[in-house]
Amino acid sequence: MIIVTGATGALNGATVDHLLERIAASEIAVVARDVAKAQRFADRGVEVRYGDYADAASLPAAFDGAEQLLLVSSSDPAADAVTLHRTAIDAAVTVGAGRILYTSHQGAALDTPFGPGRDHAATEQLLADSGVAWTSLRNGFYAHSLSWLTGPWRESAVMAVPADGPVSWTSRGDEAEAAAIVIASDGAYDGPVTLTAASAPTLDDVAVMASEIAGRSIARVVVDDEEWVASQVAAGRPEMMARFTLGMYRAAREGFFAGVDPLLGTLLGREPRSVRAALEAGPVH
Repeated sequence: MIIVTGATGALNGATVDHLLERIAASEIAVVARDVAKAQRFADRGVEVRYGDYADAASLPAAFDGAEQLLLVSSSDPAADAVTLHRTAIDAAVTVGAGRILYTSHQGAALDTPFGPGRDHAATEQLLADSGVAWTSLRNGFYAHSLSWLTGPWRESAVMAVPADGPVSWTSRGDEAEAAAIVIASDGAYDGPVTLTAASAPTLDDVAVMASEIAGRSIARVVVDDEEWVASQVAAGRPEMMARFTLGMYRAAREGFFAGVDPLLGTLLGREPRSVRAALEAGPVH
């Protein structure tokens, strides 16, 4: 049995869709905090189970029979993600899961300025110490994030955000398809697996592409870190969230997202979607 958590979200939901193209629905179960939101999978013959990382007692039954278990990482910046992940991993060990797969991130490291990257690194260590076979899907930074990380340039013609660095902006849809392929390979990929687009442009490069797409000049303006945080707070954003996002720019300029790997294209059998394609598609809400 392949069991997938977080299937009511965009990433793992799309992964289940791709799995259903390769594997019988009877071989798949999804775990959700709100099972009603997973009805579309039940309608296709997929078993739907209740489970919540914050409710440890719910997880053994949710994970029972898992030959492969795909754990989605916590996306709540205010949560203690590592503790939640530890709870899920412990439950997987308890039920005897054959393999744990985990949605990690490129640049996972204990010293990254990007908070989720530290959580991913700590979780990967938990997986390594678990005694269970594991695969960490280190996804490139999702390209649709450019919608909010570059500011309202479509209206202002300016990308006014902190200093950055190369980032392998990668399609979330491509990552979901690749995850399904890795799961269907039944253990062919072990440990950390890096899945990125083919290039890692800076925001200077992105501004050039945006200018070509918009048919007018889009300027890239570097804003001081603290000035940017202050402007975000003045606009009504919680300071915690502004500083959370600032960590991404800092990690980018320190090179944590600069690497690229051909594996994603190899798995897909085609070139991964580009940054230009993401910009042409417009904002994702």
